[in-house]
Formats: sequence, structure tokens, C-alpha cells
Amino acid sequence: MTRQAHTTPLDPLGALLARVDRVSDGGRVADAVPTGFPSIDRAIGGGLRRGELVVLGGDVGSGKSALAQAIALHGAQTGYRTTYLTSELAPERVHERLLAMEGRARVDDLRNGTLGEIARAELGAVALRLRDALPAVGRVPAGGVAALVDAIGGHGGTEWPALLVIDPLQGLATGGTTQDESLAAAVRELKALALDLDLAVLLTAHLPQLAPRADMRPVLDDFGVLGAVKQHADCVLALFREGMYDAAHALEGATELLVRKRRTGGTGYVDLYFYAQWLRFEDVMD
Repeated sequence: MTRQAHTTPLDPLGALLARVDRVSDGGRVADAVPTGFPSIDRAIGGGLRRGELVVLGGDVGSGKSALAQAIALHGAQTGYRTTYLTSELAPERVHERLLAMEGRARVDDLRNGTLGEIARAELGAVALRLRDALPAVGRVPAGGVAALVDAIGGHGGTEWPALLVIDPLQGLATGGTTQDESLAAAVRELKALALDLDLAVLLTAHLPQLAPRADMRPVLDDFGVLGAVKQHADCVLALFREGMYDAAHALEGATELLVRKRRTGGTGYVDLYFYAQWLRFEDVMD
């Protein structure tokens, strides 16, 4: 791995205060990629920060991939070089989902060609708008984190991405050891990658230890992999949709994004709403 060169300001504290002043005047956090959800950005310190590993976990069907895809799309739309790698979908299927969530269309209607004339025209306009503002989409390469470096650029004159999204952690498993040991090593290596290449890493994770209990909100220990996420991630987020467990008493689509760990700040939660038919999250407070 070729490390990215870092220059140290002659007056690092002065540079830090200048950055604080820019943010106070309404500017963006200079080293953070906005998520597209203002409430999330406020909860995690301004967005996904370079040099940090953020892990997003949840139960099966909670919308982890949809939220990660929305964040990747917004990163690209706001001018940040963004790469989205998945071990679960072909690139064409990812693009299909991005178009559905941005155009508020059902994926099945896209696949089956059952869109009305007006909806088809609206989606055409959305596709045109997104054409030059998409993240680079690819498959998680075999070989674990070591193979990611060649997959995300930084060679042949290209730049490293500002934001790398990997969906999910389980796709980084390698042979020769137990799965937990392999994935724990991947978490440690991704944190090092974020620091070495000065990029923000967003990693989704299935929660294999989420057993039935009175309160199904995920906690740090549910992330498993020998405690590696709990120890090495800078920020840990967990999706919880009560309607998945108590449909009779919960508001369909209501979602809590729980901030379970922040290395540089406090925890809490953000209210989101999930439109399952469009695979689209909305910020309730925005």
C-alpha cells in the first residue's frame, strides 16, 4: 500500500481554529463527507470524516444497504469522489436501486417495465441528472482488505476516493482462519486503510448475534467479530425499525438510527422514515 503524503501545517493549531471559523460561518466540515441526512450529520460531528471508520449495522431487512447506497449517492452528488463496493449485488442492480430511490419508483416497476408514461418521463429526467453524479460501483474483490487498494484507484494518476462504502463486512472474509477472526482482521485493516489513505470508510455489517429479546435495538456487542467493531470503529451506527418486530403497534417505516459509539463525541439517535417500496430513507427532522 502506498501511503498518502500528509503535510503538517507550520501552525497546526492556527489551521484548526481557521477551520472552526469556516464552519461557524456556515461552511462544511472540511474533512467530512456529508451523508445527505442533516440529522445524521449533526449527530456524528458533521458527516463521515476522513481517516475514520464508520460501521452501520442492523437486522436482516432493516435497510442497511439502502441507507449506505443513499449516502454514497449523496457523496458523489456533492462532488466527493465516492466508491461503493458490494458483495451482494451486481453493479446494474445497484444502479437500479439508486434510480428507484432517487426517482421514487418501485424497483419491480423498473424491472417489469410497468411504469406509466409520466413516471417514465420523470425517471428519464432523474437519470439525466444523475448521469455524471454517480459513485463508482463495483464488486468487493476476493482477497480481503489487501485487494481493496487496487480496486479503489490511487494508481495511474487517479485519486483515492474521499468516501469508500463497503457492503457488507461479511464479504471481506478470507480463508485460512475462522470467519470471526478473518472479519476482525478486516475491521482492523479497514481502520488502518482509512488513516493511511486519508479517506472516510463506511462499512455495513450483518448482526449475527441479534437474538430475540425484550428490546431488539442493537447494541455494540451484537456486532460480534470478537469485539473488533466495538474496539476499532470510530463511529458505530445501528438501524432499528420497530415495525419489523411489532407491526401491530409500530408506525410502518419509522426508523431509529442509533449512534452506539463515537470516539470523539456523545451517542444518541436520529429519527428516519423508510419508504420500503422505493428503498428510500427520509430525514424526519429535515
